[in-house]
Amino acid sequence: MSNRPPSPYEFLPAAAAIEVSSTDISEGQTLPMAQVSGIFGAGGEDISPQLTWSGAPSETKSFVVTGFDPDAPTGSGFWHWVVYDIPAGVSELAAGAGAQDGSGLPAGAKQLKNDAGLPGYLGAAPPAGHGPHRYMFAVHALSVEALPITEDLSAAICGFNMFGTTLARGVLSAVYEQ
Repeated sequence: MSNRPPSPYEFLPAAAAIEVSSTDISEGQTLPMAQVSGIFGAGGEDISPQLTWSGAPSETKSFVVTGFDPDAPTGSGFWHWVVYDIPAGVSELAAGAGAQDGSGLPAGAKQLKNDAGLPGYLGAAPPAGHGPHRYMFAVHALSVEALPITEDLSAAICGFNMFGTTLARGVLSAVYEQ
């Protein structure tokens, strides 16, 4: 992976660490087919992984969960999933919470469209032969209860609005290649 872009989280302001874990994915391991794309023809199921987090600062007022592929051949990576305005009392998203209709999300949480223009989670579907891609699932603890954005905006706008409000962050990364 030496020819791959660095983690985008290396370029954000420093933040305290949150522990992120999953019953579906493991750090550095291959994504299961459930988290691979069926919509994009990679043979998977487009089911968002279960994620649990702990260790957020006491002043946390909300969370954002993102799924990002920095290795996509776009020049800007590929956002697979963005959930924002997750209430501070929540510390887990169940597997499948990223369904397009948002029915599995905690009350008050909202999803943005992924980079394919679809709401919810889109599984991994790197170009065949492009090598392993990293799928980075990040949990961001914020100092605000709600971001001043709407569900029709991009992941980049969400990230811009998190700037300066992120208290802590944790990342769990898995890989996949075709």
